Amino acid sequence: MNILLVSFLGCLVVALPSASAQKVKWCVKSQNELLKCQHLATKSPELECYIKASVTECMTSIKDGDADAITVDGEHIYKAGLLPYDLRPLIAEKSKEKCYYAVAVVKKDADFTISDLKGKTSCHSCYQSPQGWSIPIGRLVAEKKIMWDGPDDMTLEKAVSQFFSSSCVPGISKARYPSLCQACQGDCSCSQNEKYSGDEGALQCLKAGHGQVAFVRWDAIPASERPNYQLLCMDDSRKSVEEYKECYLGKEPYRAVIGRKDADSQSIYKVLKQIPDSDLFSSAAFGGKDLMFLDSGHALMELPKTDSFFYLGEDYFDAMRALRGGSPPALPQDRPIEWCTISHAEQEKCDKLNTQIPRIACKRASSVDECIQKIKRKEADAIAVDGGQVYIAGKCGLAPVMVEQYDQQSCTAGGEASSYYVVAVVRKGSGVTWGSLRGRKSCHTGLNRNAGWKVPDSAICGKTDKCTLYDFFSKGCAPGADPQSNMCELCKGSGKAVGDDSKCKASSAELYYGYDGAFRCLAEKTGEVAFIKHTIVGDYTDGKGPEWAKELKSGDFELICPESPDKTFKHDEFVKCNLATVPAHAVITREDARTDVVNVLKQAQSSSDGLFKSEGERNLLFSDSTKCLQEITKPLSEFLDKKYTDMIERTYATGQGEPDLVKACTPLSCE
Repeated sequence: MNILLVSFLGCLVVALPSASAQKVKWCVKSQNELLKCQHLATKSPELECYIKASVTECMTSIKDGDADAITVDGEHIYKAGLLPYDLRPLIAEKSKEKCYYAVAVVKKDADFTISDLKGKTSCHSCYQSPQGWSIPIGRLVAEKKIMWDGPDDMTLEKAVSQFFSSSCVPGISKARYPSLCQACQGDCSCSQNEKYSGDEGALQCLKAGHGQVAFVRWDAIPASERPNYQLLCMDDSRKSVEEYKECYLGKEPYRAVIGRKDADSQSIYKVLKQIPDSDLFSSAAFGGKDLMFLDSGHALMELPKTDSFFYLGEDYFDAMRALRGGSPPALPQDRPIEWCTISHAEQEKCDKLNTQIPRIACKRASSVDECIQKIKRKEADAIAVDGGQVYIAGKCGLAPVMVEQYDQQSCTAGGEASSYYVVAVVRKGSGVTWGSLRGRKSCHTGLNRNAGWKVPDSAICGKTDKCTLYDFFSKGCAPGADPQSNMCELCKGSGKAVGDDSKCKASSAELYYGYDGAFRCLAEKTGEVAFIKHTIVGDYTDGKGPEWAKELKSGDFELICPESPDKTFKHDEFVKCNLATVPAHAVITREDARTDVVNVLKQAQSSSDGLFKSEGERNLLFSDSTKCLQEITKPLSEFLDKKYTDMIERTYATGQGEPDLVKACTPLSCE
């Protein structure tokens, strides 16, 4: 028995991969793919092959940790992002065929818009194809042009057959849905036996008058024939075929490699990049087509940390969701708005407000970035953020709708929106000046925040290439930074002696987070300089601050600035000595929620005196110095003026690059 056990354990040791090599287990779905995978493994030894019967089984295996990755199309990227899989796209596969636009084409002399489609006749390239079915039908359902309550009510196909008077949908069951094959000229299959099959066939169906609208890929429309047609746009307008980028139903995204949310995408990318493109994007030698990767593929692109929603884009994601669940329910009138909170203290304040103003509900997240994502996904509605975060939110399609006003007279007289000075504060007598700042220990409100990061980064690094605050200071606390970096070394966490996972978190769970946290970092002599708002020293000293600040004196702190590199200034001389003037904090939301958010906040500030008061901590939900909220009617480009946005973009260009969330919100080009 012992001999058998020793032999068995010996086999296990042999089977284990070397500790130095991170294996990537690729899931394949056929023997042909397995052959190709095994060949690729000879080019990249860290690649292992793992076979399952289908994409769905592969996704389950990846979720369970038995496999690591597989390349899938848009519909499967959507499905993989849902529970129980909870996977994310890691690497995009760029194809020579490019991603494409799905469009609704009509003859130029047609006299209807997309809202008039009910009762018309339609031509589709193929049943369940992205351009001929999934994208257009999903989008029409999502936008409530086709009203469908979901599979419990009736099949989607039946709903489509009741919407169009007749159609040609090659590949659908002619016996079950005869009207969806009524316009066809053949056997209604996705083959040569059906004259109107494929994009070319759908256009022929339209041209011959058997359909009044055709759902196809934009680039399938012959250039010579494009002047004869127009496109139907979702806003009920019509445009020329050449204006497809402003008038389409959805973009079929590039296929992507998917993996678990905690996957090391960089390691997987490195394993794949060891393989020559000629091997990666070629399948003929293994008896198949598009095995593992498209034969028309030409490059892989590592993605920022993203998820299926941001990778696919809102229109495509909503279309896929509608295909499975039906038209979204109508929002009730006077619905509550869900305010996004990022700490236990904020959640407590929000819950208390909810008892006074029932139309304010509360949704918890771990950071402002996560709140922006939740608002974009319609999982929350609003949050108040600083200008740097307004910029990021704008890149994600959100808009500032109300701004904090710090001057009471402006609240009643309708004055200009508030702004504030960003200052660099040091302890009096410390010897720290702007000229001697390099190598010091720094305190920041948070990574990518206005006062704490964006402005000092611009003031210190300016246009200097490869200059970063990480390198300029010896160590610091910038909540939200990489926990392993020097910018988390000085952070305090929640103050627990052991087992503290709050250290350097971008929320008030980190004691050095925000304006008060950065000032506390300086006051407790952890750091030598703090980058904060000009009012903080006065608000937190001479007996006005919280318990930890009771003994602090305002005269013990001074300001430093680039214009006077060897001088210091009194804490209240911020007009003379500051780093920049920046816009006040603003409430961000989606355009579709703008009216509800503004109305609820107007009601809240007129009926509750607790909106701008914080208990236990400072600046919860809103800045405590806020006197009122004022509606923003100007566009984002005017609220954040060009000088300010130029500063932000310059810090991205010369520093650590764009934040992951900005990258995730920037759609991949189809060019």
